[in-house]
Amino acid sequence: MLDIAINTDQPAAEFYADLTSSAAALVDGEPDAIANMANIAALIWQYLPGLNWAGFYRVIDDELVLGPFQGKTACIRIAMGAGVCGTAAASGKVQRVADVHAFPGHIACDADSRSELVVPVLKNAKVIAVLDLDSPLPDHFRPEDATGMAKLIGAIADSLG
Repeated sequence: MLDIAINTDQPAAEFYADLTSSAAALVDGEPDAIANMANIAALIWQYLPGLNWAGFYRVIDDELVLGPFQGKTACIRIAMGAGVCGTAAASGKVQRVADVHAFPGHIACDADSRSELVVPVLKNAKVIAVLDLDSPLPDHFRPEDATGMAKLIGAIADSLG
């Protein structure tokens, strides 16, 4: 068992370096993508303040299907290109949304969510999943959160699919 302790009060670059290092240690040597997604969702949920949902949607047969997560129950299937998650999956680009209610086609799985950060998981230049982070706080996610999460997912993407 890993003994993980991350200081959430340190500067963002250091926080994300520690979070990425811990994520890499969690997935090291584990071949099961679902188990790895579950541990990464739990790690992020534990250390990133202000979340009401943290988890993955996996690309299966050209749609997003709910994967491991922490938080309230969620939408099970999302069409590619639909909502914030579908947009991230279709474009392969990080989506940082300050006000989800202003996002065209937003899918309200949880009416309490106000802002969202979605990071595509790429393997061999193909989107295989997305990491979805929701917050009940408006404009919660900063540019450094998008950068930090993108680096974290990039560092462990091979273990997620």
